[in-house]
Amino acid sequence: MKTSLTLISSAVAGVLALGFLPAGAAEKVAMEKCAGIVKAGMNDCGTAVSACAGTAKMDGEKETWILVPKGTCEKIVSAHLQTSPYARKGGK
Repeated sequence: MKTSLTLISSAVAGVLALGFLPAGAAEKVAMEKCAGIVKAGMNDCGTAVSACAGTAKMDGEKETWILVPKGTCEKIVSAHLQTSPYARKGGK
């Protein structure tokens, strides 16, 4: 009885642990650049007005962006997809 309880507990723990794997471990998730929702200093990379990550001066700047899973940005109020050619390392 004790052995079967240990075996069942180990199996349940193994299944639960699979849910905590890093995102890249199971499959690569498609990402998109979501702008207009970033907190000051928390942007992922450059824009036409900043050089790179962490350079946003104020919350909600129109051009600053973060990477989010594809399809998420359109669900966030006041967010929009960033399509500027300057939305890359180095910015403008």
